[in-house]
Amino acid sequence: MEDVIVVGAGPCGLAAAIALQDAGIGAVVIEKYNLVHSIYRYPTNLHFFSTPELLEIGGYPFPTPHDKPTRREALEYYRNVAQRRKLDVRPYEEATLIRKTAEGFFLVETERHGIKRFYESRAVVVATGYFDRPNAIGIPGEELPHVSHYFTEAHPYAGTKVAIIGGNNSAVDAAMELSRVGAEPFVVYRGDAAKQKIKPWVRPLFEGAVAKGAIGMLYNAQVVEIQPGRVRIRHADGSAETRDADFVLALTGFRPDRTLLGGAGAETKPETGAPVYDPETMETTVKGLYVAGVVASGEDANEVFIETGRHHGTAIARHLCAGRS
Repeated sequence: MEDVIVVGAGPCGLAAAIALQDAGIGAVVIEKYNLVHSIYRYPTNLHFFSTPELLEIGGYPFPTPHDKPTRREALEYYRNVAQRRKLDVRPYEEATLIRKTAEGFFLVETERHGIKRFYESRAVVVATGYFDRPNAIGIPGEELPHVSHYFTEAHPYAGTKVAIIGGNNSAVDAAMELSRVGAEPFVVYRGDAAKQKIKPWVRPLFEGAVAKGAIGMLYNAQVVEIQPGRVRIRHADGSAETRDADFVLALTGFRPDRTLLGGAGAETKPETGAPVYDPETMETTVKGLYVAGVVASGEDANEVFIETGRHHGTAIARHLCAGRS
């Protein structure tokens, strides 16, 4: 019998495991992919919006000479923290089911290399993040092989025309990188410039690139169909056009996966899909089942960041300790 199973080895899951460890509560961390997988999937040259202090967990300083840490620095930092704290992280093991038994403990079913395993625990923390569930657009051609919901780096796109669907930070960053390697990116955004969420130090650079013609920018427009080598675009005034596109980057965001929570009987808010939980303890409507990190948010995954989600584990550990006394 384990004390606590933490599902998800992102920054918030690791922070929860550390808080539990500090409280004298054992924690096994189950991770579907690799350690901090969501950060690993970020663009290679990404710089965080946050300062290093706001990304720290476990009281360990985040060493970097940059005001805004890089993806590579974050991978190294969280990896080192997990190793220094000797956290029991079990990578490439997917939690497939959480069920509370009649005896009051939890049964967690996992799978690794096709082999099922079963854990029993007194409590479970679900910290599964969101980065493996991109928001589907729901248009014809979205499943074609030249379409991706992820952008890693610009080099493979050099010399090609790239349609970027979306207009916020991820789309803008991708367009900027693509323009630097000789690609021909154009951004299709359903809103107007005033609605764009762009990092303040990036906005003037982006607007300058658009003004120079290095990046095409279509506001109040939507891609309504993707075909091999082209996209069909509809404008707010009802007009339509077809543009050549060797590749399509559908950078429309991501959403949390709450399948495990629903399977365990946790209630969700029908208007947002967010789990119902006590913000003081992070406990869901199922006693002993907690949430940490972005999985606690609604459909807008930006409601919870590392900066806030890293503190969820402290509240969980405090509540579990109170229950023991």
